[in-house]
Amino acid sequence: MSGTLNKVMLIGHLGDEVKIHYFEGGNCIARFPLATNETYTNRQTGEKVTNTEWHNIVVRNKAAEICEKYLSKGDKVYVEGRLKNRQWQGEDGNMRYTTEVHVQDFTFLTTKNESMANTQMSGTAPQNVPSRPSAPEVPVDDTEEDDDLPF
Repeated sequence: MSGTLNKVMLIGHLGDEVKIHYFEGGNCIARFPLATNETYTNRQTGEKVTNTEWHNIVVRNKAAEICEKYLSKGDKVYVEGRLKNRQWQGEDGNMRYTTEVHVQDFTFLTTKNESMANTQMSGTAPQNVPSRPSAPEVPVDDTEEDDDLPF
């Protein structure tokens, strides 16, 4: 092992729609902002304080297309990836810097019904979005088995 680790795990809400860009050769990249919140109670005033952190999320190729198809602003998602720093020269000649989370794995946490409710509450007309594949239902066996385990 090299002795280093670059791993990020976030659960948050999309701050905007997924924006995708296609390159020659068929590859693509998708970007979206993800908001995570920290809430605590101020000891002196007793009021609840919420701090929001914004993260720049980057997803590539097939995963990018899946995110664009199924994720909408406000949806809750789990992302896992690596931090990458990037720099470029702006139109004004100044150097710009950004830190991004390059996604290696993700899980949608908002159900289709919740997503449609968010869309309707935001005042935009719901688009004809195909249903997300639902997780297979696993039957729960409530019968107890006799075994020799003490717990």
